[in-house]
Amino acid sequence: MTDIAIKVDHLSKMYKLYDKPSDRFKDSMGFGRRKHKQYYKEHYALRDVSMEVRRGETVGIIGTNGSGKSTILKIITGTLNPTEGNVTVNGRISALLELGAGFNMEYTGIENIYLNGTMMGFSKEEIDARLQGILDFADIGEFVNQPVKTYSSGMFVRLAFAVAINIDPEILIVDEALSVGDVFFQVKCYHKFEEFKKQGKTILFVSHDLSSISKYCDRVILLNKGQKRAEGEPKIIVDMYKQILVNQNPEKKEEPSRNEELQFPENGFWKEYLKLNPQSLDYGDKKAEIIDFAIIDDKGKINSNIIKGQEFEIKMRVLFHCTVQEPIFAFTIKDVQGTEITGTNTMYENIPSGTVEAGEERTVTFRQRMDLQGREYLLSLGCVGFADNQFVVHHRLYDVCDISVISQKNTVGYYDMNSEIEIN
Repeated sequence: MTDIAIKVDHLSKMYKLYDKPSDRFKDSMGFGRRKHKQYYKEHYALRDVSMEVRRGETVGIIGTNGSGKSTILKIITGTLNPTEGNVTVNGRISALLELGAGFNMEYTGIENIYLNGTMMGFSKEEIDARLQGILDFADIGEFVNQPVKTYSSGMFVRLAFAVAINIDPEILIVDEALSVGDVFFQVKCYHKFEEFKKQGKTILFVSHDLSSISKYCDRVILLNKGQKRAEGEPKIIVDMYKQILVNQNPEKKEEPSRNEELQFPENGFWKEYLKLNPQSLDYGDKKAEIIDFAIIDDKGKINSNIIKGQEFEIKMRVLFHCTVQEPIFAFTIKDVQGTEITGTNTMYENIPSGTVEAGEERTVTFRQRMDLQGREYLLSLGCVGFADNQFVVHHRLYDVCDISVISQKNTVGYYDMNSEIEIN
């Protein structure tokens, strides 16, 4: 038996893009061939990609939107044909791609379980043996006897996930499907995922959740604009991905080391090395203006990818257009739902800032240990103060960029208490 579960050999997928419907018609009729004219532009979703996944290995695929992640999974599972190249799969696949794509909305949940099981190649007896496990996992009660068109979106994905993950596959392919349903169902999904790993199943895993990629994957493949850029240890490849997000070349070491003083780029700003939020809220009287900022990891690199438990810094550079007495510098970290999780400012920390004259700049550095749980957060920055005993906002940047916390151990809630446990 071969040790290779999935082999992708020089895979390419090209789409024809037409400017207008008449060009599509002319091309389909072959008019362009006689005139040596091409009526379309070629767009490669994948170009000459090769990779191997060994049996029992968990391999992650990461990349920006449009990098070809979903395309390669669809070709591997046989739902999409390649333009060039070959794919070899050794083992039964269960794919969590478009959950519920094979469901008939008029059928009941039970009928769809049998429909999907049959499509996967199971006999009625084999589906019967798995039925109770599927129902227990989905946990949608009597709704399983109702047409799925009456389901809420949460019930629908619960049933679809339960069907896909309870067929005991040799190879599991997952595309952004572990975070479906409520928090309790997500716990079940991740528990099942870990159970598959312990059983030595082969897993190919696509996700934007970099904590999950770092925690579960033995190896990670980085795609960018349809091409394979790199593969290797999760932490190294995640760092390269973060650089691509802000249009840096991951082969180049743009950021300074901790042994050097952090310098402003000669032709740019710190913030250019971060992925900024185009919908951030920017307001204030602008007597003081936040003109630059950075998130700096434990190695001194400008990087929004922070490893849980490591020291990191938040820097902000403020230009004063007017004289301001005792300005207050602040940062806040929110979750993606907008809940303020933590933050501080120079007033809370009893750090005097003095009087700053018009035309002067101040660079403020907040140093701390990252003890938040692994997930995505949003950073807000501010410069405020008091004038005539009235609170004033000079400049605020709300949700200006993301902070991605990478963790291999999460506890309950948002914050890790770093408990030490002793059992006698």
